[in-house]
Amino acid sequence: MTATADLGFADNLAVHGDRLALVTSAGPLTYRDLDQRVSVALERLGTTRRLVLLAAENDVDTVVAYLAALRGRHPVILASAAQVPALTSVYDPDVVISGSWTERHEGTVHSLHPELALLLSTSGTTGSPKLVRLSADNLAANAASIGSYLDIRPSDCAITSLPLHYCYGLSVVNSNLARGAGLVLTGRSVIEPEFWDLVRSHGVTSLHGVPHTFRLLDGVGFEDMDLPSLRYVTQAGGRLAPHDVVRYASMGAERGWRFFVMYGQTEATARMAYLPPSLAQSHPSAIGVAIPGGNLRIDDGELVYSGPNVMLGYAHTPEDLALGRTTFELRTGDLGSLDDGLFSVTGRKNRFVKPFGLRVDLDQVERSLAADGLRVACTGDDNGLVVAVLGDPDRAVRLIRALTGLPATAVRAHAVTSIPLLSNGKVDYRAVVAPSDRACTSVREVFASVLGVRAVPSDATFNSLGGDSLRYVQMTVQLQRLLGDLPTSWPTMPVSSLEELRVTHRRVPMIDTTIVLRALAILLIVGSHVGFFKVLGGAHLLLVVAGWNLARFLLPAHPLRILRAAAFIAVPTALWLVYRMAVTDDVTIDNVLLVNNFTRVGAAGYWFVEVVVHVLLLCTLVFAVPVVRRWEERHSYAFALVMLGLTLALRFTIDGDFFARNMTTIGAAWFVALGWLAHRSPALWQKCLVVGVVVAMVPGQMEDLSREIVVIAGLILLLSLARVPVPRGLLTPISLLASASLAIYLTHYAVFPHLQPQVPSPVVWVVCIAVGVLAWLGITKAVKVAR
Repeated sequence: MTATADLGFADNLAVHGDRLALVTSAGPLTYRDLDQRVSVALERLGTTRRLVLLAAENDVDTVVAYLAALRGRHPVILASAAQVPALTSVYDPDVVISGSWTERHEGTVHSLHPELALLLSTSGTTGSPKLVRLSADNLAANAASIGSYLDIRPSDCAITSLPLHYCYGLSVVNSNLARGAGLVLTGRSVIEPEFWDLVRSHGVTSLHGVPHTFRLLDGVGFEDMDLPSLRYVTQAGGRLAPHDVVRYASMGAERGWRFFVMYGQTEATARMAYLPPSLAQSHPSAIGVAIPGGNLRIDDGELVYSGPNVMLGYAHTPEDLALGRTTFELRTGDLGSLDDGLFSVTGRKNRFVKPFGLRVDLDQVERSLAADGLRVACTGDDNGLVVAVLGDPDRAVRLIRALTGLPATAVRAHAVTSIPLLSNGKVDYRAVVAPSDRACTSVREVFASVLGVRAVPSDATFNSLGGDSLRYVQMTVQLQRLLGDLPTSWPTMPVSSLEELRVTHRRVPMIDTTIVLRALAILLIVGSHVGFFKVLGGAHLLLVVAGWNLARFLLPAHPLRILRAAAFIAVPTALWLVYRMAVTDDVTIDNVLLVNNFTRVGAAGYWFVEVVVHVLLLCTLVFAVPVVRRWEERHSYAFALVMLGLTLALRFTIDGDFFARNMTTIGAAWFVALGWLAHRSPALWQKCLVVGVVVAMVPGQMEDLSREIVVIAGLILLLSLARVPVPRGLLTPISLLASASLAIYLTHYAVFPHLQPQVPSPVVWVVCIAVGVLAWLGITKAVKVAR
């Protein structure tokens, strides 16, 4: 296709007449209005083909300038404002549009290939000279293909939830305009109430996001929002965890919208594959099938794509702008597989390193640590790995060494407050290698760090310094850590005013609900055992929490990881009980072997630990079967429901005393399965089902009202709130109690018999808790020293 090829979404805007084209901050624009504005901008660019550098914002001026350049066949470099200085230096554009228009050359100083239409950066980094060369044919073909498989209609209305200089965000504009649909232009983030006001007031029918977007959606309660106009949701820009794919697909099925998982690269204009919504719940790990007009195949393990949207090639210098097609098919660099007619990405070809002769898949490291509850960004070379960790770096190193066999010297981990991101929302691995030495301690430091500016005047604001929607997210996270909850107007507040919030605004810390429940449960267990009070049910609530964490951190997982989790509980318990067997008569070898809830010849108090270990060992065996792991990954909710049904069936086989019915593996495993199902129940009806089960099974079965209330109330809290606010002074004690809960449980049986009845029960309670915490701190320190 030549430079005169038809580019419908830029050339033929007027054919849609008075249909809504854009919703802007100044009001709506029809397609006829937009066409007139584009024509005026095109007159300003002239008839000689020129190289245009456009600093893209999610606003009408950007869209008009972009469409004008395409209509006039002026090759346009679309970039973020931060990229403009470096790209200007390298490519010497004829026109720079960054807020204002700068005519740098009269006519052009470049030799521009007739097919060249658009240049995009693949990295999102500031100053990278490598650009993707795209033709009008690429743009038209990809827009038509996306419009086809998404079934975009003239009555649809999208919203710009992604930057327009990012190929995914730009594809939303191209495909919707190509089909005569509407667009709401906004630079606001999905975490802002004003974003959702726009969605509701303008009847937005589609929402688009990268994986980071969906983490933000979870944080703002997206699943509970009433969005009657929403017709479909798309996800691309990286791998979304399979259980999240299932969750959003089921959420959409319940709410009446479709969920599209998509796969693409800038080198293919935007999209190469999509997963039909009907297959999302059954094949959540897949990227699906090639888009209409495209073709995918696997060559030597690598995904290879061909189609009319494959780029012309790369540009590194201005001379490359004269080149024609140098790329005829796209070797994606992604490793893939084909199963049931669907393609999946299994890794990144260039994300392998070989330190100490050991081949390490960096993507697999990230996925494995995510399954263990740690979000990390991992990079490195043949000398070792560098890992940015949201959480405990020491734990990350331990897990990586266990996974890879690398020595400690080959793994360097550092804690971060947020995973560093590029402007396109993907992980910034350069920042992982060179992390900031310390957390920002002032608002001015946060501004300088996130926005990459040296001078931050007191009257500067986020908006005045060129902040965009993705950096808004990073800025929000860091400012909240520093200041607490932020007023909605903070992007327009001067730095000096934000600094004052450090004095006038206090943040109430939020803590994971499972942590609070573990701390509360161990307090109830010990308090009831020493006779300080009688509020039973703490151990059964801990079983529910154990099931929740099993689903959250260990599934889907390799069975060895589940086995390690079982050993982490069983080994210290057995060692402690060996000591107890030597100094007391009530602990027997049955306790040491953790089988006493079957034989009942030893001390009965350790039943809770036995149930947890037995369930983990059973899961190790079950998930050793690959087909079972795949089935759980694809049907996580149904699998959890089946597990609950099986454990309840076991429970009904018991016709014995209270201990047999409620404090043995056969009688109590269903509590673990209940927590497992609770975690796999994002929808309201699913949560209600879980509550219905516990209300049907618990009352009248546990011989004490307090035990029943604790279990039911704890489960409802777990289902209702992911985090709960706590006073700042209780943050450390609650975390300590939860972390030391196993040590407290084990040691308190050795403490309170020696103190009663001489010492008052409240004092005994405090001493038992303190001994357990000190034991846990001592063991933790000893392990670190030994390591």
